[in-house]
Amino acid sequence: MHINQVKKLNGYHVVFLVQSSLVGVGLLSMPYLISPMGFSQWWLPLVFGIVANITLIPMIWLLKQYKNHNIYTINEKLLGKWLGRFVNLLLVLYATAFGASLIERYLDLVQVSALPDKTIIGSLIFFLFLLTYIIHGGIKSIARFCIMTFFLTLPMMYFLQWGYVDGEISHMLPFYTFTSEEFVKAFKDGYVTMIGYELILVYYPYVIHQQKAFKHVSIGIWISCIIYFLVTFVAVMFFSEWQLANILYPILKLLKSVEMSFIDRVDVMGISLWVFLVLSTTSVYIWAGKKGLDSLRSNNKTYHLYILAIILFIVVAIPFSDSFEKIWHSSINYVGYGIILWPNLLIIIHLIKFRKRESVK
Repeated sequence: MHINQVKKLNGYHVVFLVQSSLVGVGLLSMPYLISPMGFSQWWLPLVFGIVANITLIPMIWLLKQYKNHNIYTINEKLLGKWLGRFVNLLLVLYATAFGASLIERYLDLVQVSALPDKTIIGSLIFFLFLLTYIIHGGIKSIARFCIMTFFLTLPMMYFLQWGYVDGEISHMLPFYTFTSEEFVKAFKDGYVTMIGYELILVYYPYVIHQQKAFKHVSIGIWISCIIYFLVTFVAVMFFSEWQLANILYPILKLLKSVEMSFIDRVDVMGISLWVFLVLSTTSVYIWAGKKGLDSLRSNNKTYHLYILAIILFIVVAIPFSDSFEKIWHSSINYVGYGIILWPNLLIIIHLIKFRKRESVK
């Protein structure tokens, strides 16, 4: 197939693919994750946005050197066939594990908050059915779903006004009430909510206006960071420092405080709508995993998606111990940080090979 025929993502598709890749379950627990900074955490999401933009620069630079290739092909070109494919296999495993982690955390939340007397198996089967249906349409179908998700769930920001009205604006000051160790811990634990923009490494070849990719990805990043900032700002006003440090999902606690005459439990409605956010985030990751499996098998087969869906079902359905799940989630986060930095190593290898070719000439 000619490469021009696969370019199907406009700028707004890229914006919402990035935005939806970031905002998943992590938004619910963000104030808890960055709680080591205490009340001073409210401005940290803005730092996340700056760091994300900086780490995006080498990704886009590398992709511009291989305009018609994704990270899987670039790995093989720069690392060699066998080492490149080994790294690609690790990327497929990471994408699948990250997707499974999102699904598992969300379904556990649903079970505890909304369906305490039900098992997650039925919900899991239904979720995977929707997931495979979305991914089956390709990356443009996923992008359209992400756009729909954004406008469907954005009205939930309206409920932040209850936290703002009942909160204490004095919690915003003083500006600096943390140590360097607390800042490092908060940044390390909280930056996981930014993982997702690195998937541009996979769908870049499908982008029509590749010369504007940096701008479009940056817009997606900052839309998410503004949402993170507003949520964190209100959480700091509404909760005490002890609550921020001990409530795993403070946003759900905030939604429980919302009183409306025509809605009994706003938090249950919020969890129900959150399935769209989890679906959009997971679909991008599993699509990226499928593309990696396609590259390993050197063909594009639909059953690769079904293989990943079966793996997701097995991993999520198995009841692991709490200690193992904690290690699992933590390890996935660190691998995500590594993938964000991975293009820097590839750039060094690219420059070395380029100089060797120039010297031969």
